[in-house]
Amino acid sequence: MSDRDPDDSIPTERQTPVGEPVIRGDPSLTGQRAREAVQFDPDDEASLDRAAAAAARFAAQTAGHGDNVAMLRGAAACAALVRGEGSYTAAAERAGEDVTVSFVRKWSRVHDLPKPIRAHVAKGDIAPSAAKHIARVSGRDRFRVAWAVIDHDMTVRDVRTVVSQVDDGLNVVDALEQQGITLGELSVELPEEQYTDLRRRVALAEQKPGDVIASELADRFGVE
Repeated sequence: MSDRDPDDSIPTERQTPVGEPVIRGDPSLTGQRAREAVQFDPDDEASLDRAAAAAARFAAQTAGHGDNVAMLRGAAACAALVRGEGSYTAAAERAGEDVTVSFVRKWSRVHDLPKPIRAHVAKGDIAPSAAKHIARVSGRDRFRVAWAVIDHDMTVRDVRTVVSQVDDGLNVVDALEQQGITLGELSVELPEEQYTDLRRRVALAEQKPGDVIASELADRFGVE
């Protein structure tokens, strides 16, 4: 399940196989819990049985309500079921009567978010309930909303409002501005020497610090 934004080559959806514990199995993100990571193979019936059981536990909130790592496991189980069964309806039926089609759809979409966003979910920077709404938008808007969540401490309600407005056709920048958020605005802390020199250079060049930083980032990372 991969897609690329039409504007550039930045992947805006999952690039690795469905059910693979890329984030959950990374000790740098989940610590010792990486050992608990389980892979769900949508092409293996026994693995799909485990995915169905995991999705059922997750739906019943017995897998750890509010637990980001458990959420990623449940999302992976939902996504594997969808891929293995071929539809949201069939996936929900296999998971049991307590698992709805809507539930499977929402969480399987979270599993398909790009790796940088899923990593921030695992670290707790983005709440699972906020990730559900981020997954509703497409393309680079996913990154725009996700980074706004991190940089501006957006609540889940804020995220839901912004995403709903985007769904209704409003530009994501305008939707964020209606919440008092300027996209691209963030606070950075620089070492004293670099800060002093930056300020000196931009004053001489009659530029703004943000313009110089943006230019340097473009040169270093190829960001246009």
